[in-house]
Amino acid sequence: MRQTEQTAKTVEEAIEQGLQILGVKREDVEIQVLEEPTGGIFGIGAKQARVRLLVKEANVEKAQKVLEDILKILNLQATLDVVENQDNFRFEITGENLGILIGHRGQTLNALQFFLSLVLGKGLEGKKVNCTLDVEGYRARRERALQILAEKMAQRVSTERRSIALEPMLPHERRIIHLALQNHPYVTTASQGKEPLRKVVISPKEGGKPAKGTARRREKSVSKNTSSRKNFTPRTISSRWEPKEEPLE
Repeated sequence: MRQTEQTAKTVEEAIEQGLQILGVKREDVEIQVLEEPTGGIFGIGAKQARVRLLVKEANVEKAQKVLEDILKILNLQATLDVVENQDNFRFEITGENLGILIGHRGQTLNALQFFLSLVLGKGLEGKKVNCTLDVEGYRARRERALQILAEKMAQRVSTERRSIALEPMLPHERRIIHLALQNHPYVTTASQGKEPLRKVVISPKEGGKPAKGTARRREKSVSKNTSSRKNFTPRTISSRWEPKEEPLE
């Protein structure tokens, strides 16, 4: 743990000296006053203030031990690597048959990540600690799946000219949707609802147009199906018909 001891005429001066030496903010340190300043008698026996500053650090070793215990309890053969970048910590687990750590659409993985963030941030009030937990590269696969979903739903919204609400998602997953469509010419996105049921709603832009070629492809498809059957009787297809969505990982 990084620390320093400083002396000065006052406690505050000693604290400021320590902060400058450590290069941190006041909320990032624990302050221990070792000696209060005294004036003495006619300047004789005067003492300066002495303080110790300890930089608050995340409980990385404890968080790592928690994960290792979970792997042991579940009898999983896996490797755990921890990558630290300032106040950002990434825990990566690799191995075989680790689906139990991911759960349905990453629900178990997200719960474990939240628990890890609590362990890391214990005793660090006022200091933000970012934590990411990944298993066998699931995060990258999930991000790509959400990007594909965003593009697919944007196509429907721009074609049908109506808003579509996606399933409830965690903040970082909603952010993926927003970023994927932030420059889309025909749709816009917004988050609605309260946690944990907050979701992304994709809506058509004012004055926007359907994606190029959509109407032509639809007419071509209907024409082809009509000519391939005898005694074909046209029927109306509801504009609210929705294709079955493919499940995400």
